[in-house]
Amino acid sequence: MLDEFKKFAMRGNVVDMAVGIVIGVAFGKIISSFVSDMLMPPIGLAMGGMDFSGLFVALGGGDFPTLAAAKAAGAPTLNYGLFINTLIDFIIIAFALFMVVTAMNKMKKPEEAKAPSTKSCPECLSNIPVAAKRCMYCTSSLK
Repeated sequence: MLDEFKKFAMRGNVVDMAVGIVIGVAFGKIISSFVSDMLMPPIGLAMGGMDFSGLFVALGGGDFPTLAAAKAAGAPTLNYGLFINTLIDFIIIAFALFMVVTAMNKMKKPEEAKAPSTKSCPECLSNIPVAAKRCMYCTSSLK
């Protein structure tokens, strides 16, 4: 069983997938930092100094000046500002991945069409080799 697992883990696809996951996680952290540290502050400033991460609704009632104060009091909150930040993160990550995949697909060489190895017999419609001069099923002569 250990040998089978070793063969499975060392196959090219599994290793490639693992590397892709690690790079994807790192890429996600970079995009999250970009959104929260570079993108959202100017957007918040343009909207009158609003900080999206501080937007919330206290579900249990009460009036809290900040999300941190509500959490410290143990009040249940609906953190729609954090959701907006996460949604923007997702949209940017999805767009960036779309651009990377599109660029990779353009760089790939198109596969050349392979010549067919079989043809159809005009009499019995069986598949036969292209070089055949007589059908192996109905023995009709082929041109």
